[in-house]
Amino acid sequence: MMHHLMGMKDALMNFYEEPEAMHELIDYIVDYELEFAKTVIDKIHPDALFHHDDWGSQISTFLAPKMFEEFFLPGYKKLYGFYKANGVELIIHHSDSFAATLVPDMIEMGMDIWQGVMNTNKIPELIAEYGGKISFMGGLHSGEIDFPEWTPEICAEYVEKACKTNGKKYYIPCLTSGLPMSSFPGVYEEVTSQIDKMSRELF
Repeated sequence: MMHHLMGMKDALMNFYEEPEAMHELIDYIVDYELEFAKTVIDKIHPDALFHHDDWGSQISTFLAPKMFEEFFLPGYKKLYGFYKANGVELIIHHSDSFAATLVPDMIEMGMDIWQGVMNTNKIPELIAEYGGKISFMGGLHSGEIDFPEWTPEICAEYVEKACKTNGKKYYIPCLTSGLPMSSFPGVYEEVTSQIDKMSRELF
């Protein structure tokens, strides 16, 4: 959210140049989200939460793990802890990026599922190390599947590879985008159909 207020470049620079001000801004945003959370809990009583916040590019996080831990971990623990304390059983967080180095923080803040996990994170290694503490949802890079010349065969190939590579436990196949839709008509529906087909074969 901070990059919407000051631009991406200034937001990243200010973690170094204005750390106290950034802490204050993050605290304000967390308080805002907590007030929103109270309304959601009161009016909707959700069992699950799907929260969006991209933490990196395809090859790296925006912040070093230590800096992420300093600035963002406390606020997320507070926010996700509030949801969990008020009946939300499942926290799903979307970040279609590289964030493998942040998985210990994800677990500590209370995430149950990391949605949008890209293959650059070496998903099988993450499952081997952290499976049982967190699950991984993604592995189907939208940028490689959701394009004008897509075909059902391409979708089937990617789905089969993802499912067989990442296994049956602690992995949920899906496009890395965080919405139930695709940029090009038919891709989301075809991928969903192929996932259903592969699930029937594997289970």
